[in-house]
Amino acid sequence: MDPERQQQIMGYFIEEAKEHLDTLETGLLDLQSIVSDQERVNELFRAAHSVKGGAAMLGFGSIQKTAHRLEDSFKVLKEQPVTVDEKLETLFLKGFDTLKDLLEKLQGPYGIRDEDADRLVSESEPVFKELQDYLDSLTGGGGGGETGAKGEAQPSKDLPRETIATLQQMLKLFKQQADAENRKRLGVLCNHLAEMGSEMENWQNLVNTASKAIANPKNSYETLAPVVIKELKYASDFVAVGKPDTTPPSPVLLELAGMPATEAGVNLGANEFILESDPKAAAKKLIEMFDKKQLTQLTKILVKEVKSGK
Repeated sequence: MDPERQQQIMGYFIEEAKEHLDTLETGLLDLQSIVSDQERVNELFRAAHSVKGGAAMLGFGSIQKTAHRLEDSFKVLKEQPVTVDEKLETLFLKGFDTLKDLLEKLQGPYGIRDEDADRLVSESEPVFKELQDYLDSLTGGGGGGETGAKGEAQPSKDLPRETIATLQQMLKLFKQQADAENRKRLGVLCNHLAEMGSEMENWQNLVNTASKAIANPKNSYETLAPVVIKELKYASDFVAVGKPDTTPPSPVLLELAGMPATEAGVNLGANEFILESDPKAAAKKLIEMFDKKQLTQLTKILVKEVKSGK
């Protein structure tokens, strides 16, 4: 992948991560008030999970690990009754500060250096251990979910974790030559993703639509990569919080696949969970989600639909 394109993908991740950091900071500063609101706690969990997934795809292990530690802690709040006090708020904010510092260094002129990343992660370990121990004491040692051989909390569903690994492989292929053989390999990975969520209708529709878009030789990898990777990752984020059927293919992906919404067999109204019903709010969200080229494609689709009278 050329440096300009690589920088663009990095920009997507950083901008998205900034939004998630805002969500985390706002929630943590008012943790005592929101802990009883399950949806607000879910927002914090999803924000940490999304940063973790994006960092994993791009190979930023330090950011991935730190976001994962926060995600595990929010999982406790989701699953166990916890009385939030000043000590708990302080520990959460210290952990958040590490994630924020890592992302700020990533945005620097030289990116994040390994030695800086290692130092920040190392310094945060006592904080996260104290946070986990304190959460255990507040919940009677209940913890935050299943644990693996090394004691790390494991995701409640396999799909999000397996999806990240597959998307990493797809991202590597998108950096190679866009020939028939390479597109075939990407198709195999799409089939693998489809098999992971065989019981989820919208997941199947999304993966099949992505597969058709990839198979279309008219679509360049430069156009495909940000759309396909982002939509599949976003859908897996919803699976992680028990909402597997809220992310059908976007109009942009449907256009790349040459499929009208009726052929795809999805109800785009299902995206109301993501987009506000108010047109201005929905437009703002779309501007945040898509780049200029994608927005141009989306505009053309909307104009076409309006003119057709559908």
